[in-house]
Amino acid sequence: MVYVLTALICLFKLLSCTLENYNICAILKIFSFFCQKIKMAKTNEDIKDVLSNTSRLASYNMVLQLSFRLLTFFLNAFTLRYITKDELGVVNVRLVLLYSTLLFLSREAFRRACLSQAPKRDDKHENYVLEWRKMMNLLWCIVPIGLFFTSLLTYIWMNHLSKPDPVLVPYYSTAALIFGISVVIELLAEPLFIFAQALMFVRLRVLSEGIPMILKCLTTVILIVLFPKMGILAFCVAQIIFSISYVFIIYGYFTWYISTENYKKFDDFPFTSMMQFFPTSTLPSSVDSDTASLIWSFFKQSALKQILTEGEKYVMTIFNVLTFGDQGVYDIVNNLGSMAARFIFLPIEESFYVFFAKMLERGVPLQAQNQEKVKLVRHVLFCVLRLVVLIGLVILVFGFSYSYIFLHLYGGSLLSEGSGPGLLRVYSFYVLLIAINGTTECFVFAAMSQKDVDKYNQKMLIFSLLFLTSSYYFTIYLGSVGFIFANCLNMIVRIIHSFYFIKRYFKGHKGLDPLTALTPHWFVVQTFVAAFTICWLSENICHGLSMIYYVIHIIIGAACLAGLLYVLYLAEEKVVEFLKEQYFSKKKKA
Repeated sequence: MVYVLTALICLFKLLSCTLENYNICAILKIFSFFCQKIKMAKTNEDIKDVLSNTSRLASYNMVLQLSFRLLTFFLNAFTLRYITKDELGVVNVRLVLLYSTLLFLSREAFRRACLSQAPKRDDKHENYVLEWRKMMNLLWCIVPIGLFFTSLLTYIWMNHLSKPDPVLVPYYSTAALIFGISVVIELLAEPLFIFAQALMFVRLRVLSEGIPMILKCLTTVILIVLFPKMGILAFCVAQIIFSISYVFIIYGYFTWYISTENYKKFDDFPFTSMMQFFPTSTLPSSVDSDTASLIWSFFKQSALKQILTEGEKYVMTIFNVLTFGDQGVYDIVNNLGSMAARFIFLPIEESFYVFFAKMLERGVPLQAQNQEKVKLVRHVLFCVLRLVVLIGLVILVFGFSYSYIFLHLYGGSLLSEGSGPGLLRVYSFYVLLIAINGTTECFVFAAMSQKDVDKYNQKMLIFSLLFLTSSYYFTIYLGSVGFIFANCLNMIVRIIHSFYFIKRYFKGHKGLDPLTALTPHWFVVQTFVAAFTICWLSENICHGLSMIYYVIHIIIGAACLAGLLYVLYLAEEKVVEFLKEQYFSKKKKA
């Protein structure tokens, strides 16, 4: 195995010369300095620099998520012409659910806990290295945990869930096994990935996730066109290629980084050889017990959050309330509706979770913390929350009136006729709730003490039961749109909980109330209502007529959007100034 890996690494070194052109070391120094100094920031200027780096990280993640969503968007549009609805339902719902569940249960708790508890550089380099070695010991627990869950869930998927008709969808059991194996392969690189995230190796994330995704999409397209009889096996081959290339890039990058002694230019890099990434039993204490305890708390929470995130797919899979064909259509509409949530809101949530977690101290009363940081946190939470609310309202206003034409252009009558447009309209409202919940929860999870996290786990159990119950009954009585209504109910309950926590957290502390971000300027609200009314009337007039009327409908929508954005620019001064400072400022870190 070592020789094979070495050979692959040698191949990867051929690409290293191109990486040097991007001055990666300099970028890594900036981000590592940001991680190292964020707790030590004393002045307003230092803290603003930290925030600026976090905003740039959000931009990187947003571009990455956008690229993935666009690839998936065009891939689905292409594959709709070559595979059946049943095959699409099996792959996009049943097999992807297995894959996402295994990854989530195996690594999510480790990512949250270890990024929050990553070792900080002190005066003694030996202590810093020792703490990282202990952290790596803990991170390698991901692999046996992943093997356990993969064996268990893959067996259930293959033997205890309803199977598709082998005539319509052959090779189902083989496909489930291959998706399980791909998870185990990816987990072999997870300790190094978390290490890279903790030290802000941003470009490595872009490389390790971007290149495999491109290979996966190309493989899928080639196989379904040239070998249509492969069916769902084409997706399995593409998935394995994704996993192998993902592991290869991460290991190859760090081998190149250490072998070329780039680590000497980066003070926070603790290791001098690849062997130090692997577990060892020679340390005085093999693992950090506090981090292990936090991982267990996050693990219990992660299991419940996964149910809430993928709840409708679990209901489809376990209770079989929809046929595989209906699942396929619903999943396409669901993916289209969630594009904005995933490539805009999720990167913002992930990046500002890092910011809030670094600026606030878990378990320490607010009055005992750095008040300059607390003041900035309130301001940032207000601006980010107002920003995502405005984006969510734009999506609601235009998503409601342009669902039909969007689905018709994307998938033809297969999507635009029947329940598709209705699903997407309701989803537009759900996106607004996702925006609010994601931002408030990213703050809540960063500010919670471990005791609060344990209490929240119990509440998440109640949320999960409420969501699963409502999904089942809403779907029985309302059809597939019932899944979206159940998600809306779940989001509303979680938002209320986050509001309560934020109010309690800032109680007695004078300053800007972040939750006032939910109520935009009255003139902005009027403009949204006017744009919604105009676009709704336009759709009702143009629907069912010739294509020229739909072109007019699109032009009207574009004019309304331009006017709305102009009003937002004039009325939302705080948000505009925040964006200018963090994303468009020419000031650079020294």
